[in-house]
Amino acid sequence: MAGVRSLLVLLVLQSSCWGFRSPLSVFKRFKETTRSFSDECLGTTRPVIPIDSSDFALDIRMPGVTPKQSDTYFCMSMRLPTDEEAFVIDFKPRASMDTVHHMLLFGCNMPSSTGSYWFCDEGTCIDKSNILYAWARNAPPTRLPKGVGFRVGGETGSKYFVLQVHYGDISAFRDNHKDCSGVSLHLTRLPQPLIAGMYLMMSVDTVIPAGEKVVNSDISCQYKKYPMHVFAYRVHTHRLGKVVSGYRVRDEQWTLIGRQSPQLPQAFYPVEQPVDVSFGDILAARCVFTGEGRTEATHIGGTSSDEMCNLYIMYYMEAKHAVSFMTCTQNVAPDMFRTIPPEANIPIPVQPDMVMMHGHHKETESKDKTSLLQQPKREDVLEQDFHVEEALDWPGVYLLPGQVSGVALDPKNNLVIFHRGDHVWDGNSFDSKFVYQQRGLGPIEEDTILVIDPNNATVLQSSGKNLFYLPHGLSIDKDGNYWVTDVALHQVFKLDPHSKKGPLLILGRSMQPGSDQNHFCQPTDVAVDPDTGTIFVSDGYCNSRIVQFSPSGKFLTQWGEESSGINPKPGQFSVPHSLALVPHLGQLCVADRENGRIQCFKTDTKEFVQEIKHASFGRNVFAISYVSGLLFAVNGKPYFGDQEPVQGFVMNFSNGEIIDVFKPVRKHFDMPHDIAASEDGAVYVGDAHTNTVWKFTSAEKMEHRSVKKAGIEAQDIKEPEEVVDTKMENNPASSELQKIQEKQKLIHEPNSGVPVVLITTLLVIPVVGLLAIAVFIQWKKSRAFGDSEHKLEASSGRVLGKLRGKGSGGLNLGNFFASRKGYSRKGFDRLSTEGSDQEKDEDDGSESEEEYSAPLPAPTTSS
Repeated sequence: MAGVRSLLVLLVLQSSCWGFRSPLSVFKRFKETTRSFSDECLGTTRPVIPIDSSDFALDIRMPGVTPKQSDTYFCMSMRLPTDEEAFVIDFKPRASMDTVHHMLLFGCNMPSSTGSYWFCDEGTCIDKSNILYAWARNAPPTRLPKGVGFRVGGETGSKYFVLQVHYGDISAFRDNHKDCSGVSLHLTRLPQPLIAGMYLMMSVDTVIPAGEKVVNSDISCQYKKYPMHVFAYRVHTHRLGKVVSGYRVRDEQWTLIGRQSPQLPQAFYPVEQPVDVSFGDILAARCVFTGEGRTEATHIGGTSSDEMCNLYIMYYMEAKHAVSFMTCTQNVAPDMFRTIPPEANIPIPVQPDMVMMHGHHKETESKDKTSLLQQPKREDVLEQDFHVEEALDWPGVYLLPGQVSGVALDPKNNLVIFHRGDHVWDGNSFDSKFVYQQRGLGPIEEDTILVIDPNNATVLQSSGKNLFYLPHGLSIDKDGNYWVTDVALHQVFKLDPHSKKGPLLILGRSMQPGSDQNHFCQPTDVAVDPDTGTIFVSDGYCNSRIVQFSPSGKFLTQWGEESSGINPKPGQFSVPHSLALVPHLGQLCVADRENGRIQCFKTDTKEFVQEIKHASFGRNVFAISYVSGLLFAVNGKPYFGDQEPVQGFVMNFSNGEIIDVFKPVRKHFDMPHDIAASEDGAVYVGDAHTNTVWKFTSAEKMEHRSVKKAGIEAQDIKEPEEVVDTKMENNPASSELQKIQEKQKLIHEPNSGVPVVLITTLLVIPVVGLLAIAVFIQWKKSRAFGDSEHKLEASSGRVLGKLRGKGSGGLNLGNFFASRKGYSRKGFDRLSTEGSDQEKDEDDGSESEEEYSAPLPAPTTSS
């Protein structure tokens, strides 16, 4: 029994007190501004990343460790970088099951050691600790509901975070590389009305006899606190676990909290229905194990040959009654389990291709190598650990062009943006016959195509001025040619990015909408088959068809018709808005925007293959992109009364199931208009309302699956910057490019540890003070000597102009696009240095396509 209690102390409370720690040593650690990391750890040298005036990210990582024995538990601590109260509102795991068995994140006031890391056998915290987060099996990020946060800092919250990482099988470390696994936190200083907490139900005495087919492990406790509201749960066992179920029992009625196979990704899953737990209720959990395949009994323990039966219940409570951590390790009502719902005894079937084996189990080491050769390709079976999140250090989000209508990647993996400059699409743009009504404005006189370095967002090249009226779709073929559409011109263009001789090919008739072989009506996108050169055009807002052309532009065929009724049939479209080719399968997928679905067809026979449609899409699917077995998509803003948020999706192309959803941290999606995914895991989304482009990175790439690979990635990132600098020296850029690049450096210096807002504030305060003094003196003089007021206004105006960024060197990216007389700043507002998200005028009439893409009268055919 003593051994069980010791185990419980280690695994749950982690509050051993085996040595006095000087508070002074802890204070000294807090005074340190940087942490020492291995050179192999990419992106961990800035543990604190400012997001805006109230939010910041905290990167908690192992400082480059190499475990020497299997079942090693390493701990490290990080002090909260503020004494004020803060709230954790998001978690992002930074680990892979290739190297890590599981991680726990604790909150406490004094860690058990002041070293950079230590063996967790020494304890986790000197005082009582609270579990904030738990991860295993490549679980996706945990999302907390709006208004809910874990309280830290202040008078009552934890001052330290302690990360515990369990390294099971260390065979991945045979090359002695260093590991920097951990978790990233998103914190806010804004008070949260609801406080999150963790309720851990854990068995400590279960024994699984060898060869026993079914073994149940039951846990139950009576709840004796203020009401809590359960919103997520997570199950955890080792290899022998088949299913874990959790319930609230009230008046002998069992209400399911959550039920899941522990052999699936052990994420925090949202409860299907909200569950409230009140004083007097009983919380019950059952783990179902099997002892088959074992030659000796298996006990609960901390090693990979032992087992665990854990149910983590994530809840929130009203702030004034909040309790951050509770545990249950008993079974106070064993007879009650006679009436447990039958579902708790039924193992959840898991397909072999869905099981991700624990890297720490030695059974996997003897697997026949030939079986690995028979594994399906990634297009058929996808790992379920693909998570997408915003790259917070990418400065391209501050590059504010006009309405961003298209994004794509060129053969060099550079990002290419297609935008509308000072033109906007609103209710006055077209008449009832889809004829463009603002032709008198002339074409956009700014460069509408920008080539962006994917690493530092430097503008490498720009083109496309005086060609377009309302840009829309953008795609790039295998030879690097741009294929773009213009909905005002009703045309498709093929452009050589290195030539100034004009388009290589033009399809459609300028300013003439139509529906025959020679006309389009607001075409939306283009896809070019990399093997045959065949051209596919989605046409469009006022036609409901896909048109196919030969590589030379000869009309070949078309298919599709307008939707009829509320249940559209295959091949019917309502605004085919975006195209994605799946070349190796010979399929073309179409974002059927207003029908809120994706349709895929065979490129040779045009035969319908599959429909992908989810309730979480809402009513619109704006854009799609395919890469390596994954299909990416973005939806549209919900209609009034709808609940589905605007967000991005990652789907398994083989079965259409959603693997992950994602949103930006900086700013927000308003009308995400296009999406482009690359082979290296980067995803770019362009928004036509916020005039913003975001870069997202897959968690798999950000963690690199091992830190050794991260060292290679670091070299890959540094080299393009050197190449860019060389190119810029050998080929002097235009004055416009030089201006925008200089201003980008002012706006965002990579790896800078000081926020721009802070620097600007420190510089502005003394200048404003001097200005006030000067104004006062000048006013006194004017009173005494009758000096004219207009001189004072002119003088102060020059100073204020410089402060506002209107003088040379000001923070005004709009100058790059404002080369023509009478330039309108709609769609390209000056960057605010105060972190405001209000980048566009609210009354600029740019609520274009969502408001004005409703079904319109049928177009008249033009010859």
